[in-house]
Amino acid sequence: MKNRNYLSQRLRMSLLRAADAIETHRSLLKASVALGISQPALSKSLLELEDVLQVQLFERHSRGVRPTEAGLLFVGSARRIIAELNRLDEELDQLSNPLGGTAALGALPVTAVGILPGVLTRLKLTHPGLRVRLQQGRTEDLLPLLAAGDIDLIVGRLYEPAVPDGFLREKLWLEPISILARAGHRLFEQENVTADDLRRYDLVLPTVTQRIGQEIEHLLSVLGLRPTAMLRSSSYGFIREMLHGSDLLSIMPRLMMVGDLLRGTLRVVPLPVPAPERPAGLILPRDRTLPAGSMAFVECLRGYVHVIEERGFAPITSGYSGGGEDDTAAGE
Repeated sequence: MKNRNYLSQRLRMSLLRAADAIETHRSLLKASVALGISQPALSKSLLELEDVLQVQLFERHSRGVRPTEAGLLFVGSARRIIAELNRLDEELDQLSNPLGGTAALGALPVTAVGILPGVLTRLKLTHPGLRVRLQQGRTEDLLPLLAAGDIDLIVGRLYEPAVPDGFLREKLWLEPISILARAGHRLFEQENVTADDLRRYDLVLPTVTQRIGQEIEHLLSVLGLRPTAMLRSSSYGFIREMLHGSDLLSIMPRLMMVGDLLRGTLRVVPLPVPAPERPAGLILPRDRTLPAGSMAFVECLRGYVHVIEERGFAPITSGYSGGGEDDTAAGE
């Protein structure tokens, strides 16, 4: 029979990180690259870990490895331990440098390229010593990190979840799918823009995740715009340059280009049909208080959203839900 201190005496942080990396990448080769060690060294660590635990953590298959039930249980605990140690490191840093600290943030891709740069610019001015640790991804990828405490919050688009997950969600702004064009575009000389007016111009569209893509395609269908007359790109910079340098139009969540909207170099084309509101905001843990650094981020986020609302680009909304809206089906 194992004594109660058996695991605490035998487990090392390197073994916890090894299990975390293997489950994340589902491949010993990819995990070894991520950890910066050789694959044989990682395999040796895994064998040592399974010997300590006396259970099999991963099963090999033709495309890599997958965790066993025991593996999922262990990796969940390992991630909580790693996150707690990271948090301790950050809190000790806060004690030694009261003007510093860390904000551990999760951001959805559209928010990361759109609203986040403006928020972080404000945060840098008000809290110059604060470090920001940013993890970008879909909600389905970020929620486990939020649950484990590896990140403090998630910011981005909110969807209804298929199953309540217990996280708090705070709606802060609305971000409808919109048509964008350069400020000097001829469309803005017209009193009323019709679908026929829009059909005269070619499109440059973002290559986005499935869910946003479906929303864009729905609007294209409603407006009767021709799919053959499009450029598509995953490059935010390319789309931005094409909009500024031509009469092309783009359809996207409008705050992807919020910096240019605020500067007045791009404008939102009035739609001849209504568009869904698309709420966005924060996903928060129910059982943890936000650290000071992330509280400072939230304060700056609210301030920046207020500026955007004052300029008429994103109506402010508010309210909490407990099981929440979520985009785990596809992410944004």
